[in-house]
Amino acid sequence: MTTSSKPLVLLHGLATSAQRTWVETGLYDLLTDEGRDVRLIDLPGHGGTPLLADDDWDHLDEWLEHRLDEECPDGPLDAVGFSLGARLLLGVAATRPQRFGRLVIAGVGANLFRHDDHEPLAERIDSGIRASETDPLVGHFLDLAAASGTDPAAVAALLRATRRPIDDLLGRIEAEVLVVIGDRDFAGPADELVEQIGGSTRLVILRGVDHFATPKSMGFLDAVLGFLGTA
Repeated sequence: MTTSSKPLVLLHGLATSAQRTWVETGLYDLLTDEGRDVRLIDLPGHGGTPLLADDDWDHLDEWLEHRLDEECPDGPLDAVGFSLGARLLLGVAATRPQRFGRLVIAGVGANLFRHDDHEPLAERIDSGIRASETDPLVGHFLDLAAASGTDPAAVAALLRATRRPIDDLLGRIEAEVLVVIGDRDFAGPADELVEQIGGSTRLVILRGVDHFATPKSMGFLDAVLGFLGTA
C-alpha cells in the first residue's frame, strides 16, 4: 500500500448524505484502507447539517469553497463528487484551478448544459407528495431525504438555487479528471463534458447502471480506486 498525504474530499448529491453515499457503499473504507486521508462533507440541510439562510442558497459554490478551506487549508487536494456534488466541484475547480490535483466527477454530463427548470420538481417536493405511482421521482427524493436525515426544505432550496455558470469555464480546469457515468443515467451522455474539460480527461461508462445506482456500482468503485486509491 502506498500512502498519500494529499487530502481526499468526498461530496455527495442531492437529498442524501456522506454517510449514505460513501460510507455505506464501502468507498470510504476502501480509500482509507489504501492510505488516503478522506474528508467527508455534507451539503447544507443534508445528513443533519444546518440549513442555510434564505439568501445563501444561491451562493453554494462560495459555501463549498469555504468548507474546503476549512477542511483542507493548505495545498492541493483530490475530490470525488456525485451528481450535485460533482457539479459543485467542477465550479470550484474552474475558478480555482490549482486547488485540485485529481477529480472524479460522477453522475453528470449533458444535464450541465441543458439548464433545466427545476421549479416544478421543487414545488412538488415542498408539497410533500408521496404518491410514488404518480410521481416516482419526488417519492424517491423524499425517501432519500428520510433515510439520510436530510430536510426536504433543503432539497427544494437546492433545486431552486442559482448555479454559477460553468459552460465557458470548464476549459480552465487543470486537475486530472475522471468522468464516470452510467449508460442509463438521465444526466448523460458525458461526451460534451469530457470535451469541454479537455486535457487528459478520461471517461468511464458503466454498463447497465442508472443515476442513483452509480455510487454503489462495482464499476464505479473500481474506477475510483484505480484513479485515486494510491495517488
